[in-house]
Amino acid sequence: MNGSDDRYENSTLDHVLILAPYRKDADYLGRLLTGHEISARIGAQDDDLGEMLAASPGVLVTTHEALTASVIAAVADHVHAQPSWSEIPVVVLLDRASRPDEVRAALTRAWPRARLLFYQRPVTTVELVSGVQSALLARLRQRDVRDHIAQESELRRELNHRVKNILASVTSIFEMTRRGATSIEALAEDFRGRLGALDKVHSAVFHSDGENVSIAEIAKLTFDPYVHDGDARIAASGPAVLLNREAGTTLALCLHELATNAIKYGALSRPEGQVRFEWTLSHDDKPVLAISWLERGGPRVEEPNRAGYGTRYIRSALASIFGQKPSIAFEPGGLRCEARGAYSRVAATSDAQPG
Repeated sequence: MNGSDDRYENSTLDHVLILAPYRKDADYLGRLLTGHEISARIGAQDDDLGEMLAASPGVLVTTHEALTASVIAAVADHVHAQPSWSEIPVVVLLDRASRPDEVRAALTRAWPRARLLFYQRPVTTVELVSGVQSALLARLRQRDVRDHIAQESELRRELNHRVKNILASVTSIFEMTRRGATSIEALAEDFRGRLGALDKVHSAVFHSDGENVSIAEIAKLTFDPYVHDGDARIAASGPAVLLNREAGTTLALCLHELATNAIKYGALSRPEGQVRFEWTLSHDDKPVLAISWLERGGPRVEEPNRAGYGTRYIRSALASIFGQKPSIAFEPGGLRCEARGAYSRVAATSDAQPG
């Protein structure tokens, strides 16, 4: 409403819209409210009331004289178009000669979703200001409900998205496990282990801030089952680095595959075998994250005739998060797997660059 009086607008918070055709009434109400630190705007007769209401006033204060047919219709349109959480408070200052019951009944019919408060003039300053403040508080509570509804809707959408992603991951893991299984027992064992790895990293993300997880935490959760009597067969080391949820989940599954392969065929299949998992983060203008898995002390390694599920998954998964293919070398002394890429691709959602 381009004709509003900005002299009484002293806050970006909810304001009070004043409709009073007699200028002295409008000025008095404006000064009264601003004197009590309540932001107010005055609507003139030639203003577009629809635009003024679209500016979302916290409370509408109207004198009896302002209740023309066009004003009642404009407010009715606004009330009807309100979102479900909204019930705009309307303070009506009745003329002393009016019939309150008749006015109340008429406005209740016209504005069924408004919170109506009626005062018959003359009304004391304390009573009017208290009523307006209570109405503003009610409006604030309504906006709290709105924010809660919006947050709940967003959480439902996020939950739906995450569940779909988890189900897609489980389906993919099952299909690839099934293709490489030689028996029902082997399928069950491998599938159970991979689901366990998936569960662990999701738990780690949940217990952090819900979006990010550290590489150190991923390594601990993945390798703890291989610690016996304090003897860690897998040594993990590197700086503090946070990954986003997707990258953390992918890395955990890759480490699970590497550890499983090491137990079956590699360094961890012998008591003297050792594995070292390391990660580094450069501090250039465009930081690079690098990871390395190195096995030593196991049986002599020979490159297989064809890649198994684990190797295919690791190649595909690490390439997807780092943006380039990893290096997987079947060296005689032990398997070596290395990958590197821009840290920005895997960085924590609230920490795109390392601290």
